[in-house]
Amino acid sequence: MRRITIWLLSTVAALVLLFSYRTSTMGAGGGTSAIASGPAGSGSSWTGTDDGSGSSSGGGTSSGGSGTSSGSGTATGSVAQTRWGPVQVRITVSNGKITDVTAVRVPDGNHRDQEINDYAVPILRQEALAAQDARIDTVSGATVTSDGYRESLQSAIDAAHLK
Repeated sequence: MRRITIWLLSTVAALVLLFSYRTSTMGAGGGTSAIASGPAGSGSSWTGTDDGSGSSSGGGTSSGGSGTSSGSGTATGSVAQTRWGPVQVRITVSNGKITDVTAVRVPDGNHRDQEINDYAVPILRQEALAAQDARIDTVSGATVTSDGYRESLQSAIDAAHLK
């Protein structure tokens, strides 16, 4: 009888511990970050100047490479809504080349998201600067963030009229 009581109490204790375990996807702010992102500021924008040699106001901007801008400024990509939260990228352009890429928004709903992004965002930035394009490799372990980064980066490149 005593063994059954001990076995029953230990089973109940194990079940309580099992069901109270919090995984990395159950962080305190996990659900609220997507709600806070809202539609405001979700489009892409360009702030800068053209030196007049680009054809950003002409009729052939969507065909081939003739629509590239040789101006300087910044372009902010649209917010890419991912499974873990919003991703948004801003590029700095000088003489028609991407000189800097900044992650404006990345998923930060829990500690694991922050760890992943601390690792992945610098790699994605280097890839984007080297490629001068949104065709960059996915960072292993950060697939969702990489996809959102590429989407927002392409939006920023389109807003700056590059390639």
